[in-house]
Amino acid sequence: MSTKVIWAPQPGPQHALIDCPLELVFFGGARGGGKTDGVLGKWALKDAQYGSDFNAIMFRRTTVSSEDAIERSKQIYAPLGGKFAASPQPTWRMPNGGRVSFRYLDKITDADEWQGRNVTDVWIEEAGQYATPDPIDKLFGVMRSAGGVPVQMILTANPGGPGQNWIRDRFQLHPFPKRPRIVDVEINEGQLRSAVIPSRITDNRALLDADPGYVDRLKMVGSQELVRAWLEGDWSAIEGAFFAEWDESRHVVPWFDPPADWLRFRSMDWGFAAPFSVGWWCVVGENFHHSGLYLPRGALLRYREWYGASGPQKGLRMVAEEVADGIKEREIADRISYGVLDPSAFAQDGGPSIAERMFSRGVAFRRADNKRLGNGLGAMGGWDQMRSRMRGENETPMLHVMDTCRDFIRTVPVLQHDPDKAEDLDTDAEDHIADEARYACMSRPWVPLGKVEPKPTAKPGQIYIGPPEDDNPKRTRL
Repeated sequence: MSTKVIWAPQPGPQHALIDCPLELVFFGGARGGGKTDGVLGKWALKDAQYGSDFNAIMFRRTTVSSEDAIERSKQIYAPLGGKFAASPQPTWRMPNGGRVSFRYLDKITDADEWQGRNVTDVWIEEAGQYATPDPIDKLFGVMRSAGGVPVQMILTANPGGPGQNWIRDRFQLHPFPKRPRIVDVEINEGQLRSAVIPSRITDNRALLDADPGYVDRLKMVGSQELVRAWLEGDWSAIEGAFFAEWDESRHVVPWFDPPADWLRFRSMDWGFAAPFSVGWWCVVGENFHHSGLYLPRGALLRYREWYGASGPQKGLRMVAEEVADGIKEREIADRISYGVLDPSAFAQDGGPSIAERMFSRGVAFRRADNKRLGNGLGAMGGWDQMRSRMRGENETPMLHVMDTCRDFIRTVPVLQHDPDKAEDLDTDAEDHIADEARYACMSRPWVPLGKVEPKPTAKPGQIYIGPPEDDNPKRTRL
């Protein structure tokens, strides 16, 4: 008597996925790690156990993107006796009465359409395509079962995309784990014990045996960062980064108390429902060495920050007066020379502007230069200024960040190019700190001068002078 095998998982992390009873699972890493087979196979097993009480949906940002998963489902489910209907929406009626559907989820309003349904299992494929987890989190409200089916949400993703930052932080993927583990995940007002199941190409023996050249082709897809991300599942690798000049070993400085005579200023990007960002900067007053790093005269140093966020792309909903009071409290020991603020905060819509309301509490700003891109006639835009300072001169950056500015270090390096306008930043990403830093750089424009020879020692009767607070490392000889 023969035994019918409905699905045989490959050795590796797919077994951990099948056995995992937790309500939330992250299953991902390198490309080709067998994630699709793992989820579809688990659903076949749940249909066999729970029958018509089982109702699962795979979501992607567009239904068209689900084509490969649908084709693979046909190879697994059809031999089991499942019946597939392509319209009105791609749906399987599984052999034991369960359902597996393929739908799109782009915005929170898409998730709202599922309220009132009974969905036992949710799969978010390519979760990294979502700049924020908001549409995904809303689906927790539809996950329930009257038939005793253990509900579960599975997120699968590879490194990269606008959602790399929140996925990496939420599931603690830096460094990328070598084996499955349990983590506590905070989601809005709740917390879940969640499984993180790393997936690597070496886990998918079926693919490697059938297509031994796949790994070699992955090595040819692009930059070293992309290869490392796709081949090893490295969530610290940043392919297509908007600020490719960023190097944590060169730009991040261990904390120290800047000298009191260094000019200090602040920059701010306003937000109420969205996050706000305040950065405190100083201008390096003289060539400075600290912890093996060299900070040249005129470099910008971010020494403090306040990021007003309660979650990814969610603000603290603080009014202008409250934010102003918080700024004053944080800089009580500073001598701030000036502040620059997002020009939109100066708009007057029937009452005092945001800037005026903060000024009434003793926090003054001037309008920041909000130019993002250059005009093509030689004038530099804000992103050019940031890149120029990050790149610096003679392998020495002109922009540094103290290691206490964790939100800058967390968000700015992973920002991506706008897919429709490569010269600009993808504004769907968490770009509030980048905007605020751009205002800071535009308030003190800097242009590299080429190789700078060491300044000679002044002889009797010779001095080197420059305008007050001049950032120019070259001096006029008299």
